[in-house]
Amino acid sequence: MGIAASELCQHVIRPTLLYLGRHSPTAEALLLGTAACQSALGSALGDPQGHGLYRISEPRHQQLWDRHLAFDPDLASLVRGLASQHAFLAAPHLELTVNLRYATAIAWLLVESERPALPAANDLHGLARVWRRVFHPRGRASDFLQAWQQLVLEHSHAA
Repeated sequence: MGIAASELCQHVIRPTLLYLGRHSPTAEALLLGTAACQSALGSALGDPQGHGLYRISEPRHQQLWDRHLAFDPDLASLVRGLASQHAFLAAPHLELTVNLRYATAIAWLLVESERPALPAANDLHGLARVWRRVFHPRGRASDFLQAWQQLVLEHSHAA
């Protein structure tokens, strides 16, 4: 069983986006939908294709640091502040699995690095397009929509 969508949003996604100065309803919805689709909100964290809630691959993680964060020291410092002090140096990619706020920051910055046109927060088809472009180019929009329906909507109505 994964993390409840409302709690993931309230305790991880929203505070992380606020900390980065990048909060918006669209950003929240996109990251929540991405976590639902990529890992069933944390139910399946072990995957050879990528780490953690958002299933971010090691090469993409490294590229974000090398091609984007290396050129924005203030943002890099903010993101590094979310990582574990010693564990990050020994196993930086493991942070994507064990540190939800760090993984969320990296996931959002991957979105920013792609510079997609962001849809409205309630435009699920638009969010699915961004998810495919940034996180899963071979995925189908229907995968995102189904994960949203099953893991975000149904659980929020049950609560």
